[in-house]
Amino acid sequence: MYENQTLQGRAEAGVLQTNKVIRNTYMLLSMTLIFSAAMAGLSMMLNVGMGAYWLSFLGGMALLFVIPRFANSTAGIGLVFAFTGLLGFGVGPIIAAYVAAFSNGAQLVMTALGGTGVIFLGLSAYALTTKKDFSFMGGFLMVGVLVAFLAGIGAAIFGLSTLSLVVSAMFVLLMSGMILYQTSAIIHGGETNYVLATITLYVTIYNLFLSLLQLLAAFAGER
Repeated sequence: MYENQTLQGRAEAGVLQTNKVIRNTYMLLSMTLIFSAAMAGLSMMLNVGMGAYWLSFLGGMALLFVIPRFANSTAGIGLVFAFTGLLGFGVGPIIAAYVAAFSNGAQLVMTALGGTGVIFLGLSAYALTTKKDFSFMGGFLMVGVLVAFLAGIGAAIFGLSTLSLVVSAMFVLLMSGMILYQTSAIIHGGETNYVLATITLYVTIYNLFLSLLQLLAAFAGER
């Protein structure tokens, strides 16, 4: 009987810990998305060029190697805001370019934002309510992202617009899978650090938005 009570206590403690990670992750993610949007708006107001995107991107990638070292401290939260702020500032010129290039550019941006929100909330809710284990997708997603990334570099170097669209479509599917995978990892204890979980989900949302925007511009853009 005592053993059963001990096991029950451990199970309850595990559920409480999981709920805490979920709560902290989505709270921090919400705040960083708002901050990132504000930084994007600031870069658009300042009318910065595409060079700001590349500098922000490189700075963000550098922070990705630093954040895990501080993931268990309050400094990690500050680094998360620095990372998302940099990427948000860098995405401003991209949004401005789409708005300027297409007569319905603002509509394309809002549609991409809406689509990103619907996909993220829908898949997150599915993973949270069904509690299915999507850990089996880990290897496939890693290989898929690597292949898509290399294909994207090739498309950019050789100016292959069709391949670029294929890569964007791949990223939409891969990022959708990543949402299920990461949410499942939180639920089942595979990810217990909300700072790292927030970073993963933010990068997923970031790539999902840019990929949807490129696809919408290609098929619904009006020059």
